[in-house]
Amino acid sequence: MNNFFYLDQKQILSVTMILFAIIDIIGSIPVVIALRKKAGHIQSEKATLVALVLMILFLYLGDELLKLIGLDVASFAIAGSIVIFVIAMEMILGINFFKEEMPRTVSIVPLAFPLIAGAGTMTTLLSLRSEYDTQNILIGVIINMGFVYIVLKNVIRIEKMIGPGGLNVLRKAFGIILLAIAVKLFRNNTGL
Repeated sequence: MNNFFYLDQKQILSVTMILFAIIDIIGSIPVVIALRKKAGHIQSEKATLVALVLMILFLYLGDELLKLIGLDVASFAIAGSIVIFVIAMEMILGINFFKEEMPRTVSIVPLAFPLIAGAGTMTTLLSLRSEYDTQNILIGVIINMGFVYIVLKNVIRIEKMIGPGGLNVLRKAFGIILLAIAVKLFRNNTGL
């Protein structure tokens, strides 16, 4: 049996949950709402498709890019674990370490990139390649982009349903999950 076609449900579930926590589209609902108010409209399909293409390209070409600049996946995974750690601390403590300017067109920049398919997501994709099969990562990416699309299409309804307190609880819970993921990635790639 060709290994490319072997889908491991446990790996798919793990990858899906890791990417779900990294992308944090639920925690980004307040940002998405602010972008929608500023731009008037967000093209959910366009934002999701651009983020999907960026993630797939990086999943398959990220290694070559790293080799081109003389890095290995383990080094990138360690750097990624540090980025994920910082993102987790942002979520848990409510502090913004990364500040972005807001351009006029918001569906691609900053929504698709870097909000959905940002540095943390790209780093995570390469880090995941050191532990999971590529086809299982790809399925996890597609599942997440489906969820991102649903959230973008229904962001106002979701905000009303969950409320500010619920969004805050979700953000902190996913921050703790990300913190644990960062520690695991760091440990696995440093031999500690």
